[in-house]
Amino acid sequence: MRGSQMRRYGDTPRADRTYKLRPGAYAILPRDGSLLLTHQMEPEPEFQLPGGGIDPGESPLHALHREVFEETGWSIAAPRRAGVYRRFVYMPEYDLFAEKVCAIYIARPVRRLDAPSEDGHMAVWMPAEEALSLLPDPGSRGLLASVLGQI
Repeated sequence: MRGSQMRRYGDTPRADRTYKLRPGAYAILPRDGSLLLTHQMEPEPEFQLPGGGIDPGESPLHALHREVFEETGWSIAAPRRAGVYRRFVYMPEYDLFAEKVCAIYIARPVRRLDAPSEDGHMAVWMPAEEALSLLPDPGSRGLLASVLGQI
């Protein structure tokens, strides 16, 4: 997944820092002109594409289904990869400098099975254009902007 052809967003990595590789899978979940997002309260309140880290030995698609369910309570179907990017960030919840390699998928939200099980998360539906303006991560915004014409 590393390489010069992968788009990088955010801060330039610092030579005096060690970054731990953190692969993750995230979902763009469209339905009827709206997107299903998660709102996370900590470490700062923000809207995000549902998703998160891929556990050791876990496939990206399994992680995608698991993370979307944990953060929204929804099941999903038919994921297809929209793109991948990386960013170098400090993750205060883990006290970790990370090289996040983020695979973004477009998937169909099937149904709400439960409330989000991950603490501090809430499932939120909003118009796609509004979501684009509220996502704080430039990589998520960039990939969402590139696929809005397809959904």
